[in-house]
Amino acid sequence: MSNTDFVLAVEDLTVSFDGFKAIDALNLYVDRNELRVVIGPNGAGKTTLLDLICGKTRASQGSIKFRNEEMTRMPEYLRVRKGIGRKFQTPSIYENLSVFQNLEVSYPRGRGVFGALAFRCDTDVRDRVRTVGEEIGLVTQLDKEAGLLSHGQKQWLEIGMLLMQEPELLMLDEPIAGMSVREREVTAELLKRICQNRSMIVIEHDMAFVKQIAHKVTVMHQGKILAEGAMDDVQADPRVIDVYLGH
Repeated sequence: MSNTDFVLAVEDLTVSFDGFKAIDALNLYVDRNELRVVIGPNGAGKTTLLDLICGKTRASQGSIKFRNEEMTRMPEYLRVRKGIGRKFQTPSIYENLSVFQNLEVSYPRGRGVFGALAFRCDTDVRDRVRTVGEEIGLVTQLDKEAGLLSHGQKQWLEIGMLLMQEPELLMLDEPIAGMSVREREVTAELLKRICQNRSMIVIEHDMAFVKQIAHKVTVMHQGKILAEGAMDDVQADPRVIDVYLGH
């Protein structure tokens, strides 16, 4: 396939573990500024798909193009530098640092040793921290120790740490797991806000939440895409009902 307007174009993607195809000849296309939600039963390959896109796992075959650039053989750290951000299920924040410091250390440093040495918390970084603090709703908590935040706030902080790098594609794995009802509502608003100038792929189980945020839903089953489209259409699809209700 030649150049496309897609921010992400995944084609014929396959990965086998001991002969078992966890992802099987999968095609996925994500538009600019699109919020895509991936759903599916456990073992469908959802997390593995994100692992392949971010470079944590190497594909057996197929192509992953990000902004028309082939990523399949590129190491994970370079994919981050190109603009792919990934949040895992368990938050990895620095508990003993303040919210401000957590965001500050996530700012992309000058490349190479000299950049890192010359780096200091200048106005650019401060401004970026404040902007991101606003975006994630923690601007009043910047001086607070991160370990004292609520579960939901820790998740938002981690999203903020990714936003510091200004990714063009942000991938989140079950961002609302363990959150209170109120935190879920705030997270829905947050995700809708931050995807106005970037694309997102979110893995989620909570259908009410999916309905709130998704531009388009992809249903995975046994390493393949079973259905794709608007939430209402996908929910009415007999194959999807069949897989979810497990007849």
